[in-house]
Amino acid sequence: MKNLQKNLPDKPGVYLFRKGTEVLYAGKATNLRDRVRSYFSPDLMETRGPKLVKMLELASSVDYKETDSVLEALLLEAVLIKKYKPKYNSDLKDDKSFSYVVITKENFPRVLIVRGKELVDWTEMTKEIFGPFPHGSELREALKIIRKIFPYRDRCFPSQVQTNPGGETSRMEKRCFNAQLGLCPGVCTGKISKKEYARVIRSIRLLFQGKKQVILRGLEKHMKAKARVQNFEKAVELRNKIFALNHINDIVLLKRNLAARRLSEGGGLIRIEGYDVAHISGTSTVGVMVVMEGGALAKDEYRKFKIRTRKNDDPGSLRELLERRFKHKEWQLPDLVVIDGGQVQKNVAQTVLRPMLNSLNTLGGGGMSVVSVVKNEKHKPDHILGDSRIIRDYHHDILAINAEAHRFAIAYHRLLRGRVLK
Repeated sequence: MKNLQKNLPDKPGVYLFRKGTEVLYAGKATNLRDRVRSYFSPDLMETRGPKLVKMLELASSVDYKETDSVLEALLLEAVLIKKYKPKYNSDLKDDKSFSYVVITKENFPRVLIVRGKELVDWTEMTKEIFGPFPHGSELREALKIIRKIFPYRDRCFPSQVQTNPGGETSRMEKRCFNAQLGLCPGVCTGKISKKEYARVIRSIRLLFQGKKQVILRGLEKHMKAKARVQNFEKAVELRNKIFALNHINDIVLLKRNLAARRLSEGGGLIRIEGYDVAHISGTSTVGVMVVMEGGALAKDEYRKFKIRTRKNDDPGSLRELLERRFKHKEWQLPDLVVIDGGQVQKNVAQTVLRPMLNSLNTLGGGGMSVVSVVKNEKHKPDHILGDSRIIRDYHHDILAINAEAHRFAIAYHRLLRGRVLK
């Protein structure tokens, strides 16, 4: 089998297998390098089947495009499948089982997921269709992320004007469940105008077209306009949307992709534990442990710790957290420990775990492995310290568990701090 691998980046994105100018197959990846490399494993016939092997025999090149997030890779994959209609995307899966996103033809359009076989029933009330999306469960997770940034209507009815016996008019004020959760912008209560809601739908449409930069420019222009007229509440809301788009949190999509990839490639379903500490100027210091097994977050095994002895001392708090955790001999030991911080934090972890590091035969071939995620000045992952092979093979697991540990630590800290303030 010929090898079409390039020097692909260790980033999310989409890839295209081509025969000359013809696109044979379009796919998405959480890690372009690892995903394309997986097509050239010696057991491909057994794990992926003869149709995929045939596609690779026909392919003469592979192209790719990086994206900023797994979410954008998922959306761009659908754009490319619709544009090129690759033969092997349909051959490898019944296209009637694909999912589509429908925007309805209404004053306050709904955003819905529709199966391919049901799409014809929606023709008359559809303004726009996006897809096909081969992975329905991932699409549902993607819409959850999008809806937190751009709340939209799906089931509720627009607010109705009612007239009382005295001739006065008023709006019905019954919020739908999604509006109470912040997932509907208030279509049901008249909180949002038709014009403002049209802006929301336009942003969603552009996102599904792979035009995030166009959305960002529009939001920035709108934010400045609101600030000029001193509508600072709206300006802050728009600023938060800009931040959310630039920092899409797609841990759930990452987790789903990792689990699916491991199952399809027959990789090890290992145990990873992530640790983080949270405080404000040394007050209400907490530590947490989060767990991932086989690419899936095991939330029933998460643990919380109130740090007792050290104040405003991150390495010291980490030491206490790890010492207390590993006193629990009844808890299953991890294959990989992920901590947040630089070389100092990594040294602390290795010192605490040293009694076990040489006695366990796990990931690194020489015991339990420790890596640390180093952040930049914006508190975003910059690089990872540790065994290069483990970092290469479990790069996205490490980043996912680190982000989940940070989220869980902040949530626990806010809970405790709230109790103190009361």
